[in-house]
Amino acid sequence: MLLYVLIGLCLSLAGVAGLQLMYMFYLDRIDRERKRHVHDLEVECRRLSKRLGDVETELKMKNEMLSVAYPEFDDEEAWADVIEER
Repeated sequence: MLLYVLIGLCLSLAGVAGLQLMYMFYLDRIDRERKRHVHDLEVECRRLSKRLGDVETELKMKNEMLSVAYPEFDDEEAWADVIEER
């Protein structure tokens, strides 16, 4: 009878060990997916930062062109005119 109890105990412990192993595989997969997602976000952040820098440079250039073309207008005055028109 003791032999059957020991066999049952061994099988239950093997089942628990298998469950823990499956859970570790699951956690490993989740960790890899999280790292991949963070990497994708970093790549997207770098791309958007570059775009923002390009747009800021272009905006600065256009503001300089406007200040040369219309030196009598200030940025605040131009925005005041736009706001009044609405």
